[in-house]
Amino acid sequence: MVKVGQQFPDFTLHGYCGGETRDYTISKYKGRWLVLFFYPLDFTFVCPTEVKGFNDHFDEFQKAKADILGVSVDSVHSHNAWVMHEFGGKLNYPLLSDFNKEITELLGIDTTDSGGLVALRATFIVDPKGILRYMVVSDNNVGRSVSETLRVVKALQTGGLCPVDWKPGEKLLKK
Repeated sequence: MVKVGQQFPDFTLHGYCGGETRDYTISKYKGRWLVLFFYPLDFTFVCPTEVKGFNDHFDEFQKAKADILGVSVDSVHSHNAWVMHEFGGKLNYPLLSDFNKEITELLGIDTTDSGGLVALRATFIVDPKGILRYMVVSDNNVGRSVSETLRVVKALQTGGLCPVDWKPGEKLLKK
């Protein structure tokens, strides 16, 4: 299991975006911030709200020079059908398939909540050098806050000491 401050593992997963399937390799995102969010399954209840939330904030993440990758243990075919069904085919970022569950297990975010092995809700923020800077893992019944994820990206980008509930534009703490 990777820890904050360590190099994030490099891996390649097949993914779906914009009507196409292709491979996505983590190391190709070096030079930019990367937000990977893992969710249990397509065609469930909470997951569509999170995927939509990241899509709704996509432009804000792009302005912060942060790319988004969604990951679940579903197949790319499931992702395709789900994006067409839930979002009319319009999703601004890729959904990756960890169909063999290797990455979910590698990261220690696997659970059998849904009768089979799925990913817990987990968010990883990786800096432009490929270092894991933030991670949070939560129960699958509670959706994450996309606004908080964006706030954390911006806080990490300052390189400074950010007090509780810090928001962009506010003062940083001094040592």
